[in-house]
Amino acid sequence: MAQGAKPGEGGQLPGSKVYPWIAKVRYSTPGVGLISPPPHHDIYSIEDLAQLIHDLKNANPRARISVKLVAEVGVGTIAAGVAKAHADLVLISGHDGGTGASPLTSIKHAGIPWELGLAETHQVLVLNNLRSRIVVETDGQLKTGRDVVVAALLGAEEYGFSTAPLVAVGCIMMRVCHLNTCPVGVATQDPKLRAKFSGSPDHAVNFMRFVATEVRELMAELGFRTVDEMIGHTECIEMKPAVDHWKAKGLDFSKILYQPDADADVGRYCTEEQDHGLDQALDVTTLLPLCRNAIDTGEKVEATIPIRNVNRVVGTITGSEVTRKHGPDGLPEDTIKLHFTGSAGQSFGAFVPRGMTLTLEGDANDYLGKGLSGGKLAVFPPAAATFVPEENIIIGNVALYGATAGEAYIRGLAGERFCVRNSGASAVVEGVGDHGCEYMTGGRVVIIGPTGRNFAAGMSGGVAYVLDDEARSFAGRCNKEMVSLGKLEDAEEVQLVHGLVSRHAQLTGSKRAAEILASWQQLVPLFVRVMPNDYRRVLDAQKKMRASGLSQEEAEMAAFEENAHSAARLGGK
Repeated sequence: MAQGAKPGEGGQLPGSKVYPWIAKVRYSTPGVGLISPPPHHDIYSIEDLAQLIHDLKNANPRARISVKLVAEVGVGTIAAGVAKAHADLVLISGHDGGTGASPLTSIKHAGIPWELGLAETHQVLVLNNLRSRIVVETDGQLKTGRDVVVAALLGAEEYGFSTAPLVAVGCIMMRVCHLNTCPVGVATQDPKLRAKFSGSPDHAVNFMRFVATEVRELMAELGFRTVDEMIGHTECIEMKPAVDHWKAKGLDFSKILYQPDADADVGRYCTEEQDHGLDQALDVTTLLPLCRNAIDTGEKVEATIPIRNVNRVVGTITGSEVTRKHGPDGLPEDTIKLHFTGSAGQSFGAFVPRGMTLTLEGDANDYLGKGLSGGKLAVFPPAAATFVPEENIIIGNVALYGATAGEAYIRGLAGERFCVRNSGASAVVEGVGDHGCEYMTGGRVVIIGPTGRNFAAGMSGGVAYVLDDEARSFAGRCNKEMVSLGKLEDAEEVQLVHGLVSRHAQLTGSKRAAEILASWQQLVPLFVRVMPNDYRRVLDAQKKMRASGLSQEEAEMAAFEENAHSAARLGGK
């Protein structure tokens, strides 16, 4: 939820560090900066967090779901909510850690020590009989075996190390991690600087072995045989009887060492697994049996299934099994075609991979297509519906959040934050609420209806095409800080948009799309192309490099180097 060294702040990876191989794993464009804003736009309450935890558990039932919190006053209450939201692990992060890219003001003045946050978290979880349901981890400049033992006595059973192992492999803490100029080759993508790296995995292993040895020695002194036996035994910690500095005289830290009065059967460390309720999921009870042959042998499957809004994250466990069996390439298109009728709950079609096509005749809640990974979604109202689809909301907020590939076609209006952080999916929708395409880094979005305010805020990649037939009022609702508006003139783009609208009409039966296709030549001039400035610059550079005879990979690298040098010159000036 935040980082200990800079709570409440976002991060930014400058374009000069987004090398082609970084862009590939981030589903972004080489040379274009990446923004990590402070808010998570799918989380505004503990209930939203519980939904995300459920989404992730469906995406990989074998994984532990960890939630990172910052040590601060009141973190124990939040940790209790995280435990009730069925997280498997909660991490309490102290203010002392963090990378050298953290702002100095945050390092000096934000956050509190992990000891305070950890003590409060453990006490609150024990008092509410939640401690046995969740693993507690802590981090923030743990360096020695003594730190580990203190953390265990204050209530943690897992411990995060980062700075100290980095130093063991050669980091000299220059704090230029964000500048791509690390002189020892640790935090840089520059090949010349990376060549200076002299570290070895053995150095980190050796360091951790020494830490473990010190932990064993201290445990022997205290009389504990296992780490679990130590957890929460604050009576083994003594406060200094007197503090020399006059400013600190009279301070009472006994609350940190407080031991809650609890029944003997109340757990002091994690002894039971969270119940995520996956055995009741529609995927487990219905979809997996239907799709088993498709997953195992690639046999095509089609089915019509009723759905209710209590059915959340539908299609995700099935998609997880497809990916586990066939890898990121998934199955051939339309191998699994599932048609749902009714009202879908949250996260319908989240993370579904290639080869899965989910159509929904009805409506859907928030987070439709979250993390879409190559699958195809289509949502449209029932044929018997009496309302006008393009004038009514049919899906909720934050649809296609963080999608990396695939297609989505929505006959009707979407709520707020449509396609936030989309990095590769193509979508057609008949109108969106506020903050559409926010922080988008890739993909194509066609909007053939009204848009809300603050469209394209923080958008650094991808392209949006908006049909602005309302007296050209879209420009006033678009955030033009990082994007430019243009016309749909390029023949290749015109064909792309025409193809997406045609597919929308075919899959959803949209009358709005049919009207647009019937008057295509008259309406093409009304489309507004929304394109990020840096994205356009990099694509133009790549096009120029390809024209000179370079391959796509060579063109990406050459364009990246040219833009990085330009950025360096501008920085010098």
